[in-house]
Amino acid sequence: MREVAVISGKGGTGKTSVTAALAVLAGRCVVADCDVDAADLHLLLAPSRSARHEVAGGHLAAIRPEACNGCGECASLCRFDAVRVSADTAGATQYAVDPLACEGCGVCVRFCPESAIDLTETVCGAWMESETRCGAMVHARLAVAAENSGKLVSIVRHEARRVAEELGEDLVLVDGPPGIGCPVIAAVTGADLVLIVTEPTVAGAHDLDRVLALANHFRIPAAVCVNKWDLDPEMAAQIEERARAAGARAVGRIRYDGGVTAAQIAGLTVVETAAAAADDLRRLWQRLNE
Repeated sequence: MREVAVISGKGGTGKTSVTAALAVLAGRCVVADCDVDAADLHLLLAPSRSARHEVAGGHLAAIRPEACNGCGECASLCRFDAVRVSADTAGATQYAVDPLACEGCGVCVRFCPESAIDLTETVCGAWMESETRCGAMVHARLAVAAENSGKLVSIVRHEARRVAEELGEDLVLVDGPPGIGCPVIAAVTGADLVLIVTEPTVAGAHDLDRVLALANHFRIPAAVCVNKWDLDPEMAAQIEERARAAGARAVGRIRYDGGVTAAQIAGLTVVETAAAAADDLRRLWQRLNE
């Protein structure tokens, strides 16, 4: 089984569009949308969900009003300003935890003199198994205000490999998060190849250097594709040279093409249309296979 993770040093480079196009060109594969903070691969692949599984992560404090004596110790100790103070209809002081501000550290639980505060595990999101026109897809969604530490990303990758083994598929395509943080590390560790999609801008070149350093640190082979290269051919050439200097291969260029946007509006990948950029993606897919 081969696992290819498509990532980018920054958001907005076209990473998800490239992943979706490669999935269509592959014919049959398992796709894992690991960009759980802003998952949008489903907009192009239109998955039909077959199963949904909740994921627990983090903790949340809650004050039991009937046990609280109103001492205010929790409010004075909380460093996240998560304890809210109000008055009831009789004018008595009431304390309550704001679930959006609580970090689940447990300090208020530990030092409450009346043991009136409970710390419970929360649901941070859910992961889904679905079917697309390209094969199986495993994707996820974070709960409102939930943080992504990489745990949910790891679950999506693990389940995608499990599904691939069960179906006998030999390719897992991972749509990874942007940047170089914990979710990205969770998305690429152990992959056979990372395909880095960048753009010919100063920001694109800078963030490419960072993500190449990440791939080299974990000793993952890297390939680089410059999207919208014709907007600045000179910068595109510089980026490819920097990629080669860092030990990566420059495997493709994708031209700027309004047909990509038209395909997205139609809910299609660009390779399912007659857009000129489709030829660039087919060449990219061929070089990746080589």
